Amino acid sequence: MAKRNAPGQERVVLHDPVTMDPDEEIVRRSHLSDDELAGVIRVLDAMQRWRETERRMSEASRRYMKLGDTDMRALRLLIAAQRQGMVVTPGFIAGHLGISTASTTKLLDRLEAGRHITRTPHPSDRRSLAIEVTEETRRVARESVGRAHALRFDVVAALTDQERRTVADFFDAMTATAVPEARGSAESPGTTDGSVH
Repeated sequence: MAKRNAPGQERVVLHDPVTMDPDEEIVRRSHLSDDELAGVIRVLDAMQRWRETERRMSEASRRYMKLGDTDMRALRLLIAAQRQGMVVTPGFIAGHLGISTASTTKLLDRLEAGRHITRTPHPSDRRSLAIEVTEETRRVARESVGRAHALRFDVVAALTDQERRTVADFFDAMTATAVPEARGSAESPGTTDGSVH
């Protein structure tokens, strides 16, 4: 007899095409053996577990820093850009986040009011501003987000070179399955002089 979970502990299967698409209207699987199909489902389940874990970590970081998701994304961009010697403008932030100029202005107003960023004249473009993260916010982000990133780095570093190539190819292939709008939100323009507009 199949073992059932205790009441209140039922597990909903999200990725099994046998259950979700029994007539193969969307997911083709007839060329796979039972073991191969089970392996595919294991990978999809693992991806789902990681997404949920990442979501919980992101929510915990936002609560810790008392910021929203878009604010945190902006800060991550600014911290990374500053470490690479780039000058970030409001226009670049808008393009990276996929938000309007008006929304970007409101975002920067919030971050500046919370003493997370500073706005100074752009060093080479008098029409624009340079946005930088304050030292205190950089320290707090390092303590929260940075430590989690270090743990993920260790996991990847423990793989063999071939395993890393396989994982990278896998994620590239998964990214290619996204709709164009979703792919575009992750792409941002930059210039070779280290300034991003």
